[in-house]
Amino acid sequence: MNVKESLPRYMSIKQTLVYFNIKSRNTLKKNYIAKGLPVVIINGTKRIDQLDADKFMEAHKTQAGSESAE
Repeated sequence: MNVKESLPRYMSIKQTLVYFNIKSRNTLKKNYIAKGLPVVIINGTKRIDQLDADKFMEAHKTQAGSESAE
């Protein structure tokens, strides 16, 4: 079973760190959420939809060798 299949569709912040393979909540906040990754908030509980995470990554793809890929 891969990471995507092992996590729920609506992931907690901690699960989202695993999904993106990043270590810091601050990195998630600054480099993903602040740049448009949608967050579902219900009664103060934050969740990230796997489908939104995949769409976010797809939207931020660049060609190898471009300035923003560095």
